[in-house]
Amino acid sequence: MIGILVLAHEGIGRGLLETVAHILGERPDALEYLAVDDARESQEKLATRLDEAISRLDRGGGVLVLADIFGASHCNTACERAERRGAQLVSGVNLPMLLRALNHRNLSLDAVVKRAISGGVEGIRQPSKRAKGTAA
Repeated sequence: MIGILVLAHEGIGRGLLETVAHILGERPDALEYLAVDDARESQEKLATRLDEAISRLDRGGGVLVLADIFGASHCNTACERAERRGAQLVSGVNLPMLLRALNHRNLSLDAVVKRAISGGVEGIRQPSKRAKGTAA
């Protein structure tokens, strides 16, 4: 099973995990979030917390790190740490991305990465004006 770490500003990570637990009826195993505050936390301390979280979450299949903002300091640190630890990083985390990753985490890490990205992209829709009130 692939471990999943959401790396995001406090409200985003917590909110995603609470919503997942609400939708699924429980919080899945090997799923955590790390709250970040780029302005107050050193990148060295964040690197240590990332290493610890990746170690906790790796059950033998690897770890997928889902970050909120590409190019932010915490995402840059996570990219470097994930690479060193054999984990993979995807940025732009959203609820469809997280749910897709959770639903397919029995696959290989590479396959889960592809499913997470497709879930994130396919979850962004503009409802049709003709079918007002329904999702496309």
